Amino acid sequence: MTRLYRILSASFLIALAQPFFAQVSHGGAPFWNSPGTSISNPAWPVHRMPAIDLEALRAADQVTDVVKSAPWRFGEEFPVDISLNDGQWLEINGTAVWRTQIQAPGALAMSLSFSEFAVPKGGKLFIWNCDRKEFIGGFDHRNMKSWGGLATGLVAGDAVVVEMQVPLGLEDAVALRMDQVVHAYRDIVGKAALVADDLDAQRGPFGNSGDCNINVNCPEGATWQCEKRSVALIVQGGSAVCTGALVNNTAQDGAPLFLTANHCLGGNVGNWTFYFNHETEGCEGNSGPTNQSVSGAELLSSSGSSDFGLLLLDETPPASYNVFYAGWDGTDAENVQNSTGIHHPAGDLKKICIDEDAPYHDNAAGAAVWWIDAWEDGVTEGGSSGSPLFDQNHRIIGQLYGGAAACSGNVNNGQFDYYGRMGVSFNNGITEHLDPLGLGVEVLDGYPNEGCVTSFDLDMGVGIASGPEGVLCGGGDVTIEVALSNFGSSPLTSATIGYTVDSGAEQTVNWNGNLEQYENEVLALPGIPAMDGSTEVEVYVVNVNGQEDENSFNNIATIEFTAFAGETFDFTFELVLDDYGSETTWELRRLGNVVYSGGPYEDDEEGTVVTIPLCLEEGCYILQVDDSYGDGMCCEFGEGSFSVLDPEGDVVYTGGDFGDSDLEQFCTSAMSVDEQGTGAVRIWPNPATASVQLDGIPEGALIQAFDALGRAISSSSRTSAGRQTLDVSDLPRGWVVFRVTTEDETYAVRCLLR
Repeated sequence: MTRLYRILSASFLIALAQPFFAQVSHGGAPFWNSPGTSISNPAWPVHRMPAIDLEALRAADQVTDVVKSAPWRFGEEFPVDISLNDGQWLEINGTAVWRTQIQAPGALAMSLSFSEFAVPKGGKLFIWNCDRKEFIGGFDHRNMKSWGGLATGLVAGDAVVVEMQVPLGLEDAVALRMDQVVHAYRDIVGKAALVADDLDAQRGPFGNSGDCNINVNCPEGATWQCEKRSVALIVQGGSAVCTGALVNNTAQDGAPLFLTANHCLGGNVGNWTFYFNHETEGCEGNSGPTNQSVSGAELLSSSGSSDFGLLLLDETPPASYNVFYAGWDGTDAENVQNSTGIHHPAGDLKKICIDEDAPYHDNAAGAAVWWIDAWEDGVTEGGSSGSPLFDQNHRIIGQLYGGAAACSGNVNNGQFDYYGRMGVSFNNGITEHLDPLGLGVEVLDGYPNEGCVTSFDLDMGVGIASGPEGVLCGGGDVTIEVALSNFGSSPLTSATIGYTVDSGAEQTVNWNGNLEQYENEVLALPGIPAMDGSTEVEVYVVNVNGQEDENSFNNIATIEFTAFAGETFDFTFELVLDDYGSETTWELRRLGNVVYSGGPYEDDEEGTVVTIPLCLEEGCYILQVDDSYGDGMCCEFGEGSFSVLDPEGDVVYTGGDFGDSDLEQFCTSAMSVDEQGTGAVRIWPNPATASVQLDGIPEGALIQAFDALGRAISSSSRTSAGRQTLDVSDLPRGWVVFRVTTEDETYAVRCLLR
């Protein structure tokens, strides 16, 4: 396997994933269940797209995904020329219906682009999948664009039917010509759930951004609930182009002005699709609405001097979208105290990032920018370009141009980002659109701003400052420290903090002090007994300054820990990293529960030893080590490995040369047969169901299986060395020990049969 990647060409300006409706639809439904509608043997023509080189695409994506100024690709684009002559007209229920079928073998979803789209009143276009689980449309004369075409959203599956419905006699009034089919091989809006269960999960499970990104509806976004409604994801063709935001104007008339980055512009903005409110309902989760979108736009103004592009959407977002038109500050004054970004990284759900320090003026890549040294919370990624940067007054001061900020595991990498400055844009063509009344204002708040909260008076946030980590050995009390922070404008002098242990009775502790805005203090809870097993402690604000806290977003924090109160064994897990530590993760499980876990780690740290003490109860454990790239930890890109050591420091198991995953089992006590294996013989898979493979079998060895009581339950022999496959379907379920015996040595390995 090589890491010398070839970047495949793709349209630069392609955007994010498309939802159930890629633009405003106008009702109706296809005749997909009408008599005579056969999908397996259709009467209409079928157009089959070429196969894609999935591995080559993945390799290229690993290079471009980390480039912030490049589009985040989710699909392969195929040019086509399919017109009305390449389909079939028929009559259904007194309606003229035209159909053709498009197949893209292996696609998770498909989207289409039409260079010609014209339909008379009463006509509608639908696109539906051949599983009859989903359709988009109808698109009628109100969806006709000034540029004459139409771009659709994604439909789940690898085969779709294009269906045009018009009143009888109006067939000649239809113009339809398809010029592009997008084969989506990564899932960016949760389409995989609508297609076959056995699809390769590596094609792109929902949630493409790094683990350190923060959903906009987490506590960090509590005071940004209006501004978030202005932000939208941009999609064109098979890539996630950028992010942008609706902006207010001095007429405050809801004109759909949309701000993004100049470097995002390219191709035809008329076939861009803008997705609003694509976000989780709460802080957790990995899905959100995909049915609120607008298709098409016109470029009004742009400039590379501050990397801005201002568009006018072809359609005003309907009232049901509940959008917001963000305010802005064009003064370019260096009085910004802190900044916040709202964006769609890698085509993912809407996220938020916060810099608690002041950004400053600088120049980068030929443009005047706001420079952010590092984010305190969250980061940006490819696909975030063009997203708005807000100041402490909740006004846009710029849009994302570039930078090196990214996730490193579940934390950010501490790198910089830079945004084109709104104050410079004001002198380069944006003013006439943002100030159509000619008022000469340089600062404007958002619209409509009723009910918008930029700050709270009484706002105490709680978090876990310190607590037990890993597994605790033995009993005794556990100390948990709670961080109390003042996010409101009024000083905090008292609070009642409640907590529960394993959802039990409420306990409280009182705090008194003096916290000014953004100050914090640590409060230690009374000792909590470390019971055997898992314990969850929930901490929350009961009241502050004798009143109810005004912001409930940040009022709750939880911590979970595991303790073994009985006899324990001090094992050790040791990792030696290869060149790509970010690909390595691991879990140690017992009875289906994760006891320890770790990773991902840093890249370019080959040879670094990571040692994790393991406090284990008596019993058997399953260790799983995963490599996200699929080339293990050894040996093409570094001599990485992992080992389990017993309390005496002896190696129980060691590995590193595997593909996607290595799964091993070991026990804390002696095995139920006399002999203890040396590790030369390996068994796979473990747990197993129908068969197992034993690797490293010496020539002429006797292989015996024993149950948990040490009773022999099967026996076989072989004459050649190497790998032996055993049928275990008839063996009793539970733990089985396989003993491999030669004249000189005896090996034993344990396997769980399910």
